[in-house]
Amino acid sequence: MGLDYYKILGVDKAASDDDLKKAYRKLAMKWHPDKNPTSKKEAESKFKQISEAYEVLSDSQKRAVYDQYGEEGLKGQVPPPGAGGGAGGPGGATFFSTGADGPTAFRFNPRNAEDIFAEFFGSSSPFGGMGGMGGGMGGMGGGGHGMPSGGIRFSPSMFGGGDHHTFTQTFGGGGGQGYPGMFGSGGGGAPVKAAPIERKLPCSLEELYKGTTKKMKISREIADASGKTIPVEEILTIDVKPGWKKGTKITFPEKGNEQPHTIAADLVFIIDEKPHAVYTRDGNDLVATQKIPLAEALTGYTVHLTTLDGRSLTVPISSVIHPGYEEVVRGEGMPLPKDPSRKGNLRVKFDIKFPARLTADQKSGVKRLLGQ
Repeated sequence: MGLDYYKILGVDKAASDDDLKKAYRKLAMKWHPDKNPTSKKEAESKFKQISEAYEVLSDSQKRAVYDQYGEEGLKGQVPPPGAGGGAGGPGGATFFSTGADGPTAFRFNPRNAEDIFAEFFGSSSPFGGMGGMGGGMGGMGGGGHGMPSGGIRFSPSMFGGGDHHTFTQTFGGGGGQGYPGMFGSGGGGAPVKAAPIERKLPCSLEELYKGTTKKMKISREIADASGKTIPVEEILTIDVKPGWKKGTKITFPEKGNEQPHTIAADLVFIIDEKPHAVYTRDGNDLVATQKIPLAEALTGYTVHLTTLDGRSLTVPISSVIHPGYEEVVRGEGMPLPKDPSRKGNLRVKFDIKFPARLTADQKSGVKRLLGQ
């Protein structure tokens, strides 16, 4: 009889991801070998089973295999009933394939329990030096809502002008769940830095072309001289430079909540580009697509555009505009981030509107005009 992973974690078969995380968090902290120095062998065995159970049940594909075939089928110890060459398992996973040596089973090899623990908590031993562990764990029950210390929710609103944005930062109470150093004041180890808090910073193409200043209002908790935390509000200023691209990161070191035995998280804003009605960005180039009738494509066309800095741009085209034609205007693209005095190119593409049909006279006229 194989291991009952649901029983090991103390959850039922309908357990959600949150149920699994809560169960693993509680049991892994209880049975970690570092927490049980007097019964280390028993703790190691239970800790390994808890980690294996969590690894399987938290992975939808492995869980589907386990639910149908049990531990033995999952690990390839006992071939599932009726399994044959190329048999497909739940979720599209292939459990058996036919090779030169006949059918072979898909085998699940459990990962190292400490690796799973480290990924989950962010540290292989979040209870520091073990001194006062019992007192430190008291914070876990005191109002924690699954929000990491330094965890952040942003509620965007506007204040004081077009380039000013407020993002209100709120935090869970009483010790975060599943993050390093969030176990109250009992840990005796070195402080652990909380994971960075990331937030997208939407910018229009005009803002990224010219540069802009954005102000972000955050609310967080800081520790006073006595170690108590007090709420404060702070305004962060971000100078967006001309030419910055989507994905550019601006970091404010240690602007998350301050908590005992934890180095506050860095607050990271990541540039994101808002869609533009006329232009799209391709690296340092700008691309604009113009819809034009076939007659103008053949006889000449003048492009009229308003640049991102508000200038009127006129681009006369005397060439025949064929499908796939692209007019390149040098130096009218985005500023280069490292040298804003230089710019990429503007590429004008065309969507040629062909007539749905022609009359007999029109066809004759086209043949007469274009015939060789």
